[in-house]
Amino acid sequence: MKNSLLLTLGVLWMFSGQSSGELAALEKSYKILVLIPVSSWSHRQVILPIVEALADRGHQVVVLSKFPPSTSHPNIHELTVRNSIYEDKINFFEVRKHPLLFLANFRADLATMARRLYNDTQVMDLYAMRKEFDLVMVDALFNEAVYPFAEDLPFITISTVGHDYQHSAVMGNVLNPAYTPTKLWEFPRPWKIHDKVFNILFHFFNAFAWRYWVVPAIQDEVELYLPDIRPLLQTERNASLTFLNAHYSIDLPLPLLPSQVQIGAIHCKSPRPLNKELTAWIEGAGDDGVVYVSLGSMAQGNTMPIHYRDLFVSAFAKLSRRVIWKYEGSVPGVSENVLIRRWLPQQDILAHPKVKVFLSHGGLLSLQESIYHVTPIVALPIFGDQERVSAHLHNKGFGRWLQWEDLSVDLLLEAIYDVSNNTRYTDNVRTASRLMRDQPTSAKERAVFWTEYAIKHKGAPHLRSPAMDLTWVEFFLIDALVFVGLVGGLTYGLLQTILKRIKLDYGKMKAD
Repeated sequence: MKNSLLLTLGVLWMFSGQSSGELAALEKSYKILVLIPVSSWSHRQVILPIVEALADRGHQVVVLSKFPPSTSHPNIHELTVRNSIYEDKINFFEVRKHPLLFLANFRADLATMARRLYNDTQVMDLYAMRKEFDLVMVDALFNEAVYPFAEDLPFITISTVGHDYQHSAVMGNVLNPAYTPTKLWEFPRPWKIHDKVFNILFHFFNAFAWRYWVVPAIQDEVELYLPDIRPLLQTERNASLTFLNAHYSIDLPLPLLPSQVQIGAIHCKSPRPLNKELTAWIEGAGDDGVVYVSLGSMAQGNTMPIHYRDLFVSAFAKLSRRVIWKYEGSVPGVSENVLIRRWLPQQDILAHPKVKVFLSHGGLLSLQESIYHVTPIVALPIFGDQERVSAHLHNKGFGRWLQWEDLSVDLLLEAIYDVSNNTRYTDNVRTASRLMRDQPTSAKERAVFWTEYAIKHKGAPHLRSPAMDLTWVEFFLIDALVFVGLVGGLTYGLLQTILKRIKLDYGKMKAD
C-alpha cells in the first residue's frame, strides 16, 4: 500500500510541470515593453508569438512598432509609430544589383528613424513611464535607437535572423569565422580558401563599420532628445539574455551560452482547413501534386522584372502539375494550371500532402515553415539573408539553390521536377521536421520561462559571460601577448648581453 501511494505521488509529480515541460503556476503578472520600430513583416512574425504567449500567460504587454494594431487580446496594447524604412516601397530586385550600397544607406536611414521616433509625443510619453515596466524586449537588428528604454531594466534582445555572429559577440560568445557564416552569405561546404578569406574579412569589416560608423550616427540623433543617456552599445552589453530564431535541428549547431535561448520556428503552427477554392484546386491536382510559389512579404510580386515574370509563366505552362502562385498584381498569358492570388495561407498550403515543392525566395521563416510541414524547396534568393539561408538549405539537402542570373525555363523546370520527384530531399526535410518537433518544451514555453526568469532574478546577472566586460584587445589576449613578447625580448637581450660579457672575459683570461 505504501509503495503504491509513493508510485502514485511520483506520477503526479512527473505530470505537475516539473518534468513534463509545463510552466509552473503564474506567481505574478508583469508589465513588459516590446520595441520593434524598425522591423519587417517577417521579423514581426517571430516576435508576435512571443507577445501572445506572454499575454496568454497573464502578463500585460505593450508593443511599439511601425505596424497598425492587429490583435484584440485584452493583455496586449499596440502603439504605432512613423518610420523611415518601409520595405513595401523598395524594389528588392533593384537592390539585388548593389546590396552593399543599399546597406550603406542604413546609416542615414536609421539616424532619420531615430529623429522621427523621438519626435513622436507618444514615444516620449512612453519613455517617461519606462520604469513602470518589469522588462524590455527589443528586436536586435537595426533597433539601437530604442536601447535607452532598457537602461537599468531587465533587457532581452530577439535575434530574428537566427544566429547572428555580431550579436553573439555582444553577448560574450565570439563565434569562429572558420565555420560560422556571415549574416548575408554562406557557401557550399566544405569552404574553399577564397570563401574562408571572404568570410573572415566580412566578419571583421561589417562589425567594425556598424559599431564605429552606423551606431554613432544613431547615438548623435538620440542624444538630441535624451542628452543624458549612456552609450547605446554599452546598454546593449547589459542585455540579460537573447532569444535566437534558430534551432539546431535545421541550423548549424553552434556553441551557445546559457543566455542564448533558441526559439526557432516559434511561429510555426498546425494547419487550419483551407477554403473551398484552394481545397478543390489542390485535391484536383491528381498524383502529380502542386507547386507552391511565393517570394515572401518583402519583395512584392509586381516588382519582378518582366523577363523573370514571363520566364515563370513559360515554365509553369510546361509543368505537368498545378501551381499556386502568390503574386501582387495581374499576370498576362498565364496558363490554366496556375492559380494566382495576392495573399495565401502559406503554412496551411505547405502542410497539404499534395503540395510537392515550394518555389521560395529563401527566407528564414519560409525555410522553417517548409521543414515543419515537410515540403522541400527550390530557392531563388533576392536580398539580405536569403542568400545565406538558400545556401544553407542546399548544404543540408533540403532542396535546390538557384541564382536569378542563371535562370532559364529549362533550369527552373529541371529543379522543380528534381526536388519534387527525388525522395532524397523529402527524406531530409522529414528527418529535420521530426528533430524540430522532438523537444522537451515548446519554443513558446521557453520564451515565457526565460522572460519571467530574467524578471524574477533582477536581470539574471549570473548568466552574464565575463567576456562581455573585456575589450577586444583583452579578449584576444593582445595585451598579454605584448607583455609576454616584451618580457621575452628583454630576457633574450639580457641573456645575450651576459653571454657576450662572459665571452669577452673568457677571451681576456685566455689571452693572459
